[in-house]
Amino acid sequence: MTDLKSRPNPLFLRHDQLHQGIELLFYAYRDFTAECDAILATYGFGRAHHRVIYFVARSPAISVAELLAILRITKQSLSRVLSQLVKEGFVSVQKAQADKRRRLLQLTDKGLELERRLSEVQRARIGAAYRSAGGDAVEGYRKVLLGIIDKADRQLFKD
Repeated sequence: MTDLKSRPNPLFLRHDQLHQGIELLFYAYRDFTAECDAILATYGFGRAHHRVIYFVARSPAISVAELLAILRITKQSLSRVLSQLVKEGFVSVQKAQADKRRRLLQLTDKGLELERRLSEVQRARIGAAYRSAGGDAVEGYRKVLLGIIDKADRQLFKD
């Protein structure tokens, strides 16, 4: 494991610094998802269920095609997860008025409650980190994350 330094390293593009960034990202993701994983497990759900619930909550009446584009998973993978969420009453599916082939997704009250529980845990973790780091660091973090995601998706986060 790489050591954390208390001040910025001017040699931030060296292999050891890049590996530390990768390592931190893995550890952060592990800890960011751990509490939610425990909640999800009580329902027999996993991270794929969480991602569906999260993005349906952020965009009520999102189409299946739009969700597939965000998640970048196969229709088969989404179908398995979505079928379970619908069957167990967390997500509802409606046909679009203009195009009956389009299926629109929305969280039910049960789904909204689960999403609230999951997001509450993650907002608390992100909020604590943001408070500790301060505004300049948060803006730097945002820039780093934007630099990591594919260029085509960056437009989704323009102010």
